[in-house]
Amino acid sequence: MLKIVSPYNLKTIKEIETFNEKQAFDALERAHHLFLDQSKWLPAFKKIAILERVVEIMKSRVDELTRIAAEEGGKPYADSKVEVLRAINGVKLAIEQIGQLKGEQIPMGITEASQNRIAFTMREPIGVVMSVSAFNHPLNLIIHQTVTAIAAGCPVLVKPASTTPLSCLNFIDILHEAGLPNGYCQAVICSSSIAEKLVCDERVNYVSFIGSAKIGWYLRSKIAPGTRIALEHGGAAPVIVEADAEFKSMVPALVKGGFYHAGQVCVSVQRIFVHESIAEKLSNQITEKARNLIVGDPLNEKTEVGPLIVPQEVDRLEEWVKEAENGGAKILCGGKRISDTCFEPTVLFNPPQEVKVSQEEIFGPIVCIYPYKTRDEAIERANSVPFAFQASIFTQQLDTALDVVKKLNATAVMVNDHTAFRVDWMPFGGRDASGIGMGGIPYTMHEMTREKLMVIKSGVL
Repeated sequence: MLKIVSPYNLKTIKEIETFNEKQAFDALERAHHLFLDQSKWLPAFKKIAILERVVEIMKSRVDELTRIAAEEGGKPYADSKVEVLRAINGVKLAIEQIGQLKGEQIPMGITEASQNRIAFTMREPIGVVMSVSAFNHPLNLIIHQTVTAIAAGCPVLVKPASTTPLSCLNFIDILHEAGLPNGYCQAVICSSSIAEKLVCDERVNYVSFIGSAKIGWYLRSKIAPGTRIALEHGGAAPVIVEADAEFKSMVPALVKGGFYHAGQVCVSVQRIFVHESIAEKLSNQITEKARNLIVGDPLNEKTEVGPLIVPQEVDRLEEWVKEAENGGAKILCGGKRISDTCFEPTVLFNPPQEVKVSQEEIFGPIVCIYPYKTRDEAIERANSVPFAFQASIFTQQLDTALDVVKKLNATAVMVNDHTAFRVDWMPFGGRDASGIGMGGIPYTMHEMTREKLMVIKSGVL
């Protein structure tokens, strides 16, 4: 049995049964047989009808979905509600993209050898999808890793995070209630060792993994030949603030980007490089707002920062802050645990380059501020870590913005916005140590299909 506990008060929410290896591979075999039998493939109009019913069911249960996600994941109620509404929109996006899964005509007759032919490409489902999910968006990540597969025509197995499986299980019930045939989407609640065997099985055609870089890159080295994989890992998002930056909108954006979901987001604002002429002013304003954030029960609608997902994360953050302080960083606010599960929103000024908060993904409510003299120095420091995901630049000068966008090593650079901005129709993913492949509803659906070429030869063409 798997015990699901509230990350805030550590009370048991529910206990659920886990799969043994036979049950897990029975689920894989069902999915594999479903894909092999093309008579059971869902035509586009049926997929659209099912997903439209999913949208209607979700819209009628927003509060229930929000409470499940907030209770098991610890994200404050208000932010969890935003996640639920975003998840509903994600299903709508998938519906819209079904009609965009199309091929193109390939020119023939350009050479003598290609005369009397007409050629077209078409897109087909890639096969069985195995999705391994993370805890920090317990509903929306599941949407991105299952609805995309269903819309692309692929049977999908999903292993939710062991800390937050309830949103996933509830959503799969909604899929079946909406008419999705059995076998098209199955949750596999199992150990990591069984999940690894599933991921590496030759019957799996596509792997979607969101989580630890160490585990993701290891799985990539083990998957079967021909299996396509997408890895989404963490970052250490840099922000560059030029001397001419506009403070009124920037400060609340940076605070939101840094402390949303207690910093447990792969593109959270982490390293703010600010021109030395405004470093004190920006530090003071961010500190004031961070100090006044309401930390507590995620089910309280006034809470702005919830708990860390497990108590061990509080221990880790405390150690990282002590290391930074011992190295010379100034703690402007926070730096200590509030309880076994909550950590104070923390602002550190000028931690040394070699400490963990400067080198690794913090994944907690800690923001670091570093003064700089020249923009090139800031860019060099921003690019000095192996992670490359989203970044941002605050400036009123277009040429400056374009220069920074060009030079930052990132898959996306926000201009005058925080690093955690995302909408689900844009490309989203890391490069270098931060991942491989590109997410976003339309991009994932495209990746979950493969191209087939048809060439017709005729004497009358």
